[in-house]
Amino acid sequence: MTSIFHLFFSIPSLIVIARWLVPLSLPGWIKLVGVVALLAASQYHLWSRLSSGSVFAPEFPRTIVLLFNWAFGAILLLAVFQLALDVAGVIGWIVRRGAWAMPDAARYAVAVLAMILAAIGVANAARVPLVKDVAITIPNLPPAFEGYRLLQLTDLHLSRLFTAPWARQVVTRANAAGVDAIVVTGDFIDGSVAMRRDDVAPLADLRALDGVWAVPGNHEYFFDYAEWMRHLSALGIRMLPNAHTVVERADAALVIAGVTDLSARGAGQAGPDREAALAGAPPAAPIVLLDHQPRNARAAAAQGVALQLSGHTHGGMIAGMAKLLEPANGGFVSGVYPIGDMTLYVSNGTGLWPGFAIRLGRPSEMTCFTLHRG
Repeated sequence: MTSIFHLFFSIPSLIVIARWLVPLSLPGWIKLVGVVALLAASQYHLWSRLSSGSVFAPEFPRTIVLLFNWAFGAILLLAVFQLALDVAGVIGWIVRRGAWAMPDAARYAVAVLAMILAAIGVANAARVPLVKDVAITIPNLPPAFEGYRLLQLTDLHLSRLFTAPWARQVVTRANAAGVDAIVVTGDFIDGSVAMRRDDVAPLADLRALDGVWAVPGNHEYFFDYAEWMRHLSALGIRMLPNAHTVVERADAALVIAGVTDLSARGAGQAGPDREAALAGAPPAAPIVLLDHQPRNARAAAAQGVALQLSGHTHGGMIAGMAKLLEPANGGFVSGVYPIGDMTLYVSNGTGLWPGFAIRLGRPSEMTCFTLHRG
């Protein structure tokens, strides 16, 4: 399985070598150096596994992680651009009856464009996101909860890319929003507790009137899930694995429920169970469901959930990629989706997996939801 993973991520570099580098009018030794450099950059995830034991946790200095992401992103974009040039070349060959040839200048131009866009994409991914305001209408919202505000953080992926200073800035911005509750919809980390202890420490300073509530994402299961649940709880983050809490205002109630991730069973842990999560909840109270992955949103809507908050998809990362991610995520990738009486919101993510940290047209976010009566 690991070999297939690394082979898959080699494909863009092989396209660049065969269709961009080899046809260039360059000395053979320069092409050889280029081949070695491209193959080395394409194996970023192999080097990550060798550095930490996991492809999900590159243990290099942050600058190296940024450079690897830039190089890998540039290769991917160049592969796409070169394939587009090849299509244009075929069309030119047909129109000109075989008399058309692709100049080196066109190949150099797309390479420069790919490198520039990759640099912009990495810078976008690494920034501390702004707070995005979203208004949500809930038909049966009690008057006491009119204007109630929740802040969603998700896909923090605290790592050698998203380190303690970045986390501290996220916490400062989250607290400054002055919301009623903060929720975190999974993928806190990439690495073990021993590796990430300092990076997650700032999360202990998250503050909201009704607390900080969270569910695990799939990445928590890639490491020691039980240890991470204990450690996050010790930071004051109240986990809701197939559980709920009731927020009260006067004689009214709002339920915040959570489920475990769909990958849990594969790690020998309890899978998502909405019935268990909602057992004993006040029957008339609106339900806000935290579910890392949006795939099962339709079932949640059928169960009477008013608002589901999810992440996982990173918004598709690059504009135009959403369509590729829709089939694996129930058709939900980014933003607001009305599903019957329920609203699903899929966040673009606050951070990003450091194995592919590029954002172009899909900005990161901390999302502030203001609830209104329907």
